[in-house]
Amino acid sequence: MTRFVSFRFIAATLAAILSLVTLVAAPAAMADAGGGTPPAYFVDESKLPFVALPGATASWGVLTGAGFRVEVPDNWNGSLVVWAHGFRGTGLELTVDNHPLRALLIPLGFAWAASSYSRNDYDISSAVQATVALVQHFNALVGQPDRVYMTGASLGGHVTAVSIEQYPHVYDAALPICGVLGDYELFDYFLDFNVAAQQLGTGSSQFPVDPLPYLFGTVPQIKANLSAIPGGWPNVLNANGQNLKNLTELRSGGERPNFDQAWFFWNTFPSFFSGPGNFLFDLGIGDGTLPRTPGVGVENSDVVYQFDTIPSLSAQEQAFNDGVVRVTVDPEGRKGGLAQVPQVSGDIGIPVLTLHNLGDLFVPVHNEVEYVTRADAHGKRDLLVQRAIRGVGHCDFTAAEFSTAFLDLVSWVEAGIKPAGDDFLDPAEVANPLFGCTFTNGAHLLGTPCP
Repeated sequence: MTRFVSFRFIAATLAAILSLVTLVAAPAAMADAGGGTPPAYFVDESKLPFVALPGATASWGVLTGAGFRVEVPDNWNGSLVVWAHGFRGTGLELTVDNHPLRALLIPLGFAWAASSYSRNDYDISSAVQATVALVQHFNALVGQPDRVYMTGASLGGHVTAVSIEQYPHVYDAALPICGVLGDYELFDYFLDFNVAAQQLGTGSSQFPVDPLPYLFGTVPQIKANLSAIPGGWPNVLNANGQNLKNLTELRSGGERPNFDQAWFFWNTFPSFFSGPGNFLFDLGIGDGTLPRTPGVGVENSDVVYQFDTIPSLSAQEQAFNDGVVRVTVDPEGRKGGLAQVPQVSGDIGIPVLTLHNLGDLFVPVHNEVEYVTRADAHGKRDLLVQRAIRGVGHCDFTAAEFSTAFLDLVSWVEAGIKPAGDDFLDPAEVANPLFGCTFTNGAHLLGTPCP
């Protein structure tokens, strides 16, 4: 079945994802980290033109340093669908995507617009500002839309969540998919996996690590010490290895279907940075700072790590919590508002529908748990619908899943028909073997079949 965003997306963007290691590892070394001369980002305008679909008009250009594309059908229905792309790495060239739903949107009369943003790297604030500027430009270029739907994937999901909170009167509904909806929780999760692996695999842990000795010395030792037989990692584990697997499941979103397949996939991933199977370790070599933000932005000082779902701590869990290294966020490490990596409050004022793969261990479903928890705390849970998809990839959705989600969102906005969703706030429901079956429509990489 055709996919709009799929496992092939992961393979095609390894170079960009690799740059995330730099983001977590040593952003202080970047030219603009200390407020100096910013990088010379640029748009190759020769790459902006694109051919409009039949019955539509294409536009493109550069706006406030960001490239953009716009496509408007001749039978425009008055609605605009904005696309926020995912992580582009730390390169200087700014590039823009066509909306992955354009083949659905144009025949139905929806216009769409997409920005390159004015910066690469994990720079949410500039992406939010470039996107709202494009919406305003659309007003002058085409006309003011009756409704604006905000959509985005991965980092673009973070952009989407922040955009609708910072500019609540601009957007009418949102569809973030595979999104970083828990903001700093994602980076804390990378920290959790790595310090836990060290503690269980070597008996001690430290943060930050010296990257090369860690990846080529400590990590092989961890894998060997957590295996029940030589070369058993990641499938044939001893008791400590199973404890790491269990801890990772709980810290990435809770007990759920598809996790065994996810653990296998993300720990045997094709050669990425330091070698096959090191994906999650590669994401832990940083010093905890983020671009243009002084101070450590990750923490685990208040985390109670567990190896099972029993609330009380066993003696083994207590010993682990007493021994694992603790990291405390610096006061300047996390900022509110439109900071470099803005926090998502969950105080939403418009309908939001999300999609997430249960087995995604790059941007795990803990982001969905965190998002609904925050929305619930603001009394806004009724404006949020979440859907789990059975698969282990990052942003691995079939055309049917993505299209259905968008059309259901439109029906919610235009006809008041609230769509059905999954309950990420109920751990027992998430752990149900049938969880994720309702909205999975098509085959997925290592996706657990539904009865």
